[in-house]
Amino acid sequence: MPQVETAPQRRHRLSSRTLLLAAVAACLLFPLVLPGRLAYVNYCWIGLTFGGLVALIALGYTMVYGIIGLINFAHGDLFMLGAFLAWTIAGWLDLESAGALPMLGGIALLLVVVPAFCACLNWSVDRLVYKPLRNAPKLAPLVSAIGVSFIFMNIGEFWGGPADLSFPKLIPDRNLLGDSQVEITAKDLMLVVVVVPIMVGLTILVKRTQLGRAMRATSQNPVAARLMGVDVDRVIGATFLIGGALGGVASVVYGLYINTIGFQMGYQNGLYAFTAAVLGGIGNIPGAVLGGLVIGLVRSLGSGYIGEKWSDALIFGILILILVFRPAGLLGERTQEKV
Repeated sequence: MPQVETAPQRRHRLSSRTLLLAAVAACLLFPLVLPGRLAYVNYCWIGLTFGGLVALIALGYTMVYGIIGLINFAHGDLFMLGAFLAWTIAGWLDLESAGALPMLGGIALLLVVVPAFCACLNWSVDRLVYKPLRNAPKLAPLVSAIGVSFIFMNIGEFWGGPADLSFPKLIPDRNLLGDSQVEITAKDLMLVVVVVPIMVGLTILVKRTQLGRAMRATSQNPVAARLMGVDVDRVIGATFLIGGALGGVASVVYGLYINTIGFQMGYQNGLYAFTAAVLGGIGNIPGAVLGGLVIGLVRSLGSGYIGEKWSDALIFGILILILVFRPAGLLGERTQEKV
């Protein structure tokens, strides 16, 4: 069982984490005093907006892992199916040629229907596939998650075909600041308006509600939580519902923001999201958000200053470097096991 952390150990852990975050902040702020800072600010803004989208997907990974210790590799492809459903509904309603008010109503409809679809699909996968394997060796549900991922990917290929699809351009992408070198578009504001309240609401849910307390208790010790009267199966089901809904919101926002979807989009964006969850500390909700923002910043700055073809290598190089010194991630806590 894990050892109890002493007060000096806790102070040392918090101080080292603070120093690390301060060093990262200093590295990000230093270029502001150099020439070309407007381009740098623009790259940072692009990185933070895309990082918020990655963080939204990463939360689905980290919540499920935090509760049952499962890396749900099917989550990225669930996100892909949500994008395909949003594309289908937008085409049925012909939102691209609709007026401003019907278009806003259509976007609101997408943000309700698609998360509900993804939540129900995620919950169904848990009930049918993962629940029977709760007490099986850890490798069994992991392989099952990979299998579900391939099934979802093939459904997506059958649904939309092998080629990428153009998502309806419902939100303009012109610069709201005019000719300024810093570009802030309506798409950026849409992403911020949707993502930030969801993250705040999720934080309140986990920290302030009865379900959140049950989730934290189950995460720490499911056996003890069950003995204390917590319905662990209900908590796990709720976690899959919430994680799926977050993936559904992310899929709608991704379609509106990027305007291109495809059956393989779940692999790449799922990989970014999983990397963000590991970077921030798998199972840690604030860590997933921080990891997503770091991934977004590194991707944007790397593409701008080094070249887009090197951005992935830069992301994973930084991930390896951080994990060498902090194996539990930026905000993760290392636990020691007694023999």
